[in-house]
Amino acid sequence: MGEAHLDRAPRVAEHQLATALPRRWRHVQAVAAKAGRIAPLAEADVEVAVAAAWLHDIGYAPDIVDTGMHALDGARWLLREGFSRRVAGLVAHHSCASYEAGERGLVEVLTSEFMREESPTSDVLWFADMTTGPDGQDLTVEERLAEIRERYGPDDLVSRFWARAEPTLRDAVRRARGRMRAQPM
Repeated sequence: MGEAHLDRAPRVAEHQLATALPRRWRHVQAVAAKAGRIAPLAEADVEVAVAAAWLHDIGYAPDIVDTGMHALDGARWLLREGFSRRVAGLVAHHSCASYEAGERGLVEVLTSEFMREESPTSDVLWFADMTTGPDGQDLTVEERLAEIRERYGPDDLVSRFWARAEPTLRDAVRRARGRMRAQPM
């Protein structure tokens, strides 16, 4: 299947998330819309960036959860469903997932199963995800991180991994913004 079937990403995401996790579904819709707007400006692979944005949180779906790490669970499921290794890798590593993998003891599993792409396309995905709130609202990275910390609390592993991951996230957001500014409007 691979890249030729990226157009199924919105339907697959809706099927897995809309009813089971409506708030997550609102977030995913807004992330995908934002990725679609900014990918052309950031020199990214638009089709792949948008498909990965639709699918980035698929691992939260109750039928897909396995390890409890949504990025890894979603990426594994996407491969089983015939999505490309590239899209699965973008999902597996989105928004500093390697730091979460570290907290969960899954770094070797994540890195052995999925290659981390560092590109305009991955930066667009991270930017869109980390500047979109849980209800689809536009946020700054600072607001998004504060919202995550508030939602999970200071002792949760999500808050712990973001404390370490924040510089890496900010670098990706800075690169995406830089590419967008460099494009003529």
